Amino acid sequence: MFRLKTLTSLAAVLATTAIVTPAIAQDQPGEGKTIKMAQATWDTGWFHAEIYRQLFQELGYDVPTITTLDNPPFYQAVSQGDMDLWVNGWFPLHNTYKPTFEGSAEIVGAVAKGGALEGYLVDKAAVEEFDIKTLEDFKRPEVKEAFDRNGDGKADLVACPPGWGCEINIEHHMDAYDLRDDVNAIKAGYAASMADAVAAYQNGEHILFYTWTPNWTVNELVPGKDVMWIEVPEVDLPDMSLADAATLDGVEGCVDDPCTLGFPANDIVPVANSAFLADNPAVGALLKDVEIPLGDIFAQNAAMNEGDDDIEAQAAKWIEDNRADVDSWLEDARQAAS
Repeated sequence: MFRLKTLTSLAAVLATTAIVTPAIAQDQPGEGKTIKMAQATWDTGWFHAEIYRQLFQELGYDVPTITTLDNPPFYQAVSQGDMDLWVNGWFPLHNTYKPTFEGSAEIVGAVAKGGALEGYLVDKAAVEEFDIKTLEDFKRPEVKEAFDRNGDGKADLVACPPGWGCEINIEHHMDAYDLRDDVNAIKAGYAASMADAVAAYQNGEHILFYTWTPNWTVNELVPGKDVMWIEVPEVDLPDMSLADAATLDGVEGCVDDPCTLGFPANDIVPVANSAFLADNPAVGALLKDVEIPLGDIFAQNAAMNEGDDDIEAQAAKWIEDNRADVDSWLEDARQAAS
């Protein structure tokens, strides 16, 4: 009888162990693995990058650092496996980079679908004073003079640094609308250039700038109140297959409705190396599930602009505030790895 009880107890222990051990392994599918993660050079994308980083860590992955890269080197690196992923893809804006990575990396899921706008804005006072509607108005001498802050005879435009996807479109616009003799596209560091533009606006000067959403700029300079979205003379893109998406209805603070912004609305998406995804199904499942509301990114960007730059803490708070969704995403990821 004693020997029978002992064998029965042993069998129960073994059965329990057989159940528990896979559960432990499944809970941390990334244990012992490292993710080589990148983020974009624009700081408005760092908040959601940090959210994903912390979610990967909850799955057991080691993500020791996030490497900051411009678009061209990232897409080259992810195609070669030197980087595993980032969550700062902007498509269709980044379509020009697809030939670099197609076949070796892929878009997976979406941080935020649609609603990521791009375009040109002018202070509202100037729109009203000079009746500015489109970029074509910057060929008028009185308009150029009003926006010429460096004395070169051209209107100053806060544009995009070299290597950014928006730089390609803005440069295309400068030629397509014959603006080289009328507009000076400033390509210095965007945050510093925009801080200078905000200061100029606060001093009563007129400003012209490119921006995108989500971005702290539209919290600091509110469309419809402080500034207005202006239109392009006509849609002219490097890839005209996207032309229909460059005119949108209901853009708050635009000079007209529908608003011909001249840039297609974008999805913010993760891009990951295909071989890495094949080896890490938990990561792929997580990337497919996670969504971050644009309003939450707006709020963080505004706080960051006000001096709260503890992005790690902001991301951790967002995760805890959305714990029910987060736990569901993590469970899906663990199931995918089992």
